[in-house]
Amino acid sequence: MMRQYELVERVKRYNPATNEALLNRAYVYAMRAHGTQKRASGDPFFAHPLEVAAILTDLRLDDATIVAAVLHDTVEDTAATLDEIRELFSPEIGALVDGLTKLKRLDMVSKRAAQGENFRKLLLAVAADVRVLLVKLADRLHNMRTLQHMRADKRERIAQETLDIYAPLAGRMGMQELREELEDLSFRNLKPDIYATVTRRLSDLTAKSESLVDTIERDLTAKLSARGIEAAVTGRQKRPFSIWSKMERKSVAFEQLSDVFGFRVVVETLDDCYAALGVVHTTWPMVPGRYKDYISTPKQNDYRSIHTTVIGPKSQRVELQIRTRTMDDIAEYGIAAHAHYKEAAKLPAGRESEGGVAPRLAAESGAYQWLRRTIELLAEGDSPEEFLEHTKLELFQDQVFCFTPKGRLIALPRGATPIDFAYAVHTDVGNSAVGAKINGRMAPLLHELANGDEVEISRSDGAAPPAAWESLVVTGKARAAIRRATRSAVRRQYAGLGRQILDRAFERAGKSFSDDKLRGALPRLARTSVEDVFAAVGRGEMFSGDVVRGVYPDYKDERKTGPAGVAQPVVNGAGRLIRTKDQTMRLTFPGGGTADGTDAIPIRGLAGDLPVSFAPDGGAVPGDRIVGILTPGVGVTIYPIQSAALAAFDNEPERWLDVRWDIEADATERFPARLATQSINEPGVLAQIAQVIADHDGNIDNLSMKRRTQDFTDIVIDLSVWDLQHLNAIVAELRGKRTVSRVDRVNG
Repeated sequence: MMRQYELVERVKRYNPATNEALLNRAYVYAMRAHGTQKRASGDPFFAHPLEVAAILTDLRLDDATIVAAVLHDTVEDTAATLDEIRELFSPEIGALVDGLTKLKRLDMVSKRAAQGENFRKLLLAVAADVRVLLVKLADRLHNMRTLQHMRADKRERIAQETLDIYAPLAGRMGMQELREELEDLSFRNLKPDIYATVTRRLSDLTAKSESLVDTIERDLTAKLSARGIEAAVTGRQKRPFSIWSKMERKSVAFEQLSDVFGFRVVVETLDDCYAALGVVHTTWPMVPGRYKDYISTPKQNDYRSIHTTVIGPKSQRVELQIRTRTMDDIAEYGIAAHAHYKEAAKLPAGRESEGGVAPRLAAESGAYQWLRRTIELLAEGDSPEEFLEHTKLELFQDQVFCFTPKGRLIALPRGATPIDFAYAVHTDVGNSAVGAKINGRMAPLLHELANGDEVEISRSDGAAPPAAWESLVVTGKARAAIRRATRSAVRRQYAGLGRQILDRAFERAGKSFSDDKLRGALPRLARTSVEDVFAAVGRGEMFSGDVVRGVYPDYKDERKTGPAGVAQPVVNGAGRLIRTKDQTMRLTFPGGGTADGTDAIPIRGLAGDLPVSFAPDGGAVPGDRIVGILTPGVGVTIYPIQSAALAAFDNEPERWLDVRWDIEADATERFPARLATQSINEPGVLAQIAQVIADHDGNIDNLSMKRRTQDFTDIVIDLSVWDLQHLNAIVAELRGKRTVSRVDRVNG
């Protein structure tokens, strides 16, 4: 266990002006608070916060963060209180410990809570101060280092969560070393056999290639020095998880991997980076397509470096990273490398929080800006599971860099499309996108973008994103926005249907109807807005009669009842649906009314502006007398009046709606119908039936056949037609065929 003076010495290595008294006070306070508590390994519990603090000293963090790490378990696991910590140390340290305590409590209920909700709360906790995240990552790293003392099921759960969330999050914060260790530790616990095999192969390869690494380090250092470039060249073997991931991704064996070794060239200045690149490329041949310049276009986590791959000695592929010392610090420490952390430690006493860490960091760190954008998604109303899905899409994907016509750089995940680009610019741009130009040429909205593309989005004010886009985009922001727009459109559809239903319900009741009257009844209807009422009626969650009685409490529904006292389904004020003695359904109209009464809801079809679907077994076509059944959460289902399925709704009159066709003469929409045929078993019969339907411009959607006897086959055909006349023409010609003995229309 680290001693008190050792903690102080670790901090003084990078911050000679550290507040030794503060560190000593925190050490003693935490040690006394934890007392004789033990970890699962049998070690003193106090060893854990000390190790977390040690990890953070390697990241060169400020005094407040180190102290918060030492104290981070005291409030949750001991008798210590936040008020006491604020008083003994500072409000800033108290705020950090408070954020960490909330995350500790979150971990304790993680078995019951969804992983998405955990992640959502994690990001909310770090919204005010990103140092909470840095302590949490260090805490997770030490827990992973000691995971072998846990039960097998708990080990697997923690390792998977680390691989899914914490490792990629560390990468997004630019902390590559920490990310790689978290990945390897997760890999070792999740797939121990594969981990052991890969590690053994790497050890064998290292033993054989030790001279190669030394040769490249020595030769490259000498060549750079000869050009007047001062550089530190170090070679290293790639990590086991990185190797295994590449084997999985490219479906190759270990022996087929060609760039297992990587070299880092750290130089003094920016000019030296490009000069060193020239030395490398004139010394060894470059591998085409393996050059990336992250200095001119940094990653969103502030990572800057030149990457190239060359064919080195003994025809071995060698990957090189060329960067300055400052770039190397940011690549190693990520968000923790920014100077304001060190500056915060130099502020006079009592001014540690002056200006706030988060605002200063936002101005300097692209990683923090990404974190803030991700946190903004929390306000968009998606479920925790959707939020986690969206964020993981961005955590795991490599990037492409594209530009707007004005030169603004947009970083997107690999595989992104112009739709993703449009939403990255602004949600309104994505929602109204109808086309794209890539490098000045028209391109499909689903075209995969490449590095350096200039993208111009064409917009239309009346456009709305199709729901199918959600499965085609790759960014979380685009998916979330499309899902919200789809929900909003569906809600508008239901609200439109609900308004029509209520207009007719109030008209039947002989009562006046207006939004103001409905607004006054909202408390009685337990809804917060008029739109909520319309949407609820449209979804079938609230019936129109209930709304009428909510607005007019003294209203009595004088619906006629049958002999058994069961209310007959009143379709509208002009007509009534009755069941005849032969159990068939008939729509009657007093005074010779028609089904096209003006108070019926107009139905255009599946492509209309109402949530309408047709009966699953047979459908309905223009020319049929139809009735609508309001189904909760679905909308209106249209049945032909002769459908036997309507009997199931006899005792639910409030669900019946009078509907009428509203189809223009030149409409091009088809409607579903089903035919049941009985044909003679002869070669070519199916072809004859299909030919009749094709000759009449019908369209077969589905077809099933069943052998009835040796001589006859039953064929059920789902087809789409223009209207009843079109369907009757097909039926008539089929009945005229010698090989077809019977044709009947199926209606549920």
